Amino acid sequence: MANRLTRIYTRTGDDGTTGLADGSRLAKDHARVEAMGDVDELNSAIGMLLTESLPSRTREQLIKIQHRLFDLGGELAIPGHTSLSAHQVSELEQWLDAENETLPALKEFILPGGSRAASQCHLARTICRRAERRLVTLAQFDSVSLPSRHFLNRLSDLLFVLCRVLNRHHSVDDVYWVKQTSN
Repeated sequence: MANRLTRIYTRTGDDGTTGLADGSRLAKDHARVEAMGDVDELNSAIGMLLTESLPSRTREQLIKIQHRLFDLGGELAIPGHTSLSAHQVSELEQWLDAENETLPALKEFILPGGSRAASQCHLARTICRRAERRLVTLAQFDSVSLPSRHFLNRLSDLLFVLCRVLNRHHSVDDVYWVKQTSN
């Protein structure tokens, strides 16, 4: 940041707009601002997850992901700027493959739940999906890098797998969906 904030409130947003990093202003409900907010919310959800007991590898991955999400927020705050690349997407894929290899094959759908850590991870996963949808919406009329969209798509998959990893770490079974039978 070139200019550190010395005063948090500026009153410039009182008119319903917010400033982007390039100096432009948008309505607080603009698709770009909504996407930035969802990425920030996802980062906060991962921060909550990091307060739980986690395997050290998972903790390291999540901390790195938080930094990449901050990069993505910066990318969204500067229209046309790109921070994420195919390398970060590939890294998520490698983590996803490595974590998934440790798990038994899925035979049923899994409901959000199990351990507290897995439940928080499921919440982060759903926020990630929403953030991805916001980027897709924004991309319909403004620039959004493909690596950013791919990153969120892979991240939601990784978070799903990490939910299962966390249930195993806490010796808790995944919660399987049971189809209701008609009477």
